[in-house]
Amino acid sequence: MPGSDLDLIRATAEDAGRLALGFWRGDYRHWDKQAGLGPVSEADLAVNARIEALLRPARPDYGWLSEESPDDPARLSARRCFVIDPIDGTRAFIDGDEGFAVCIAVVEDGRALAGVVHLPAPGLTYAAGEGGPALRNGVPIRCSDPTAAEGASVLAAKAALAPDHWRGGRVPGLRRHFRPALAWRLCLVAEGRFDAALSVRPVWDWDIAAASLIAERAGCRVTDRSGRAFAFNSPSARGNGLIAAGPRLHGALAAAITEDAARP
Repeated sequence: MPGSDLDLIRATAEDAGRLALGFWRGDYRHWDKQAGLGPVSEADLAVNARIEALLRPARPDYGWLSEESPDDPARLSARRCFVIDPIDGTRAFIDGDEGFAVCIAVVEDGRALAGVVHLPAPGLTYAAGEGGPALRNGVPIRCSDPTAAEGASVLAAKAALAPDHWRGGRVPGLRRHFRPALAWRLCLVAEGRFDAALSVRPVWDWDIAAASLIAERAGCRVTDRSGRAFAFNSPSARGNGLIAAGPRLHGALAAAITEDAARP
């Protein structure tokens, strides 16, 4: 396995992506998790096991936080921690859609140091390390930064544009679009194809840890809906919504959106 954390997780994500493609559009079991936590499939579990088999021996002292693994409290005392979503966009995966991703981050003291979001079906790999550029298939990417929210293109669920989430009930004239995987939405903002990504619901660390670093290294500001920086690998492993955009647009959105989401 490669030596640096970024090289390691990039190679692992691409290996795991090949495994995922072996299930995709095939015959495999899938079911709904308890407590309304969404679907899961044999593919999610197999990809999770493959990632763990590659990463654990390579970095035995790192903590482990994955959507598809039982939570291990030892991660909270580890200096560094892997944060993994084996398949972000499981519904899309089950539906045969290309919009699913393998997400792997390395986190230290709440901050992502390396992140990879790999979409195996279209063959896209987004990656970034602390202090380095954001890359899409090895080519540097940069976010847009419009000055105002009016007319900006935003990746978000319909709920994000409900009036009760905006100060005074005034929703900016945003052009809403959607993609199934939250990590992919952040990467599309990072490469300037859309201006912002929003979520008014709590977001899980494994969905955004890797992609948030990619977006930041592409010039975005990425915070919760209150404008606070994320602290990954917390006991709850959740953040209070999401605003990701260039600095000027981020400021406009943060000033307009309410902060009253349920705290994770």
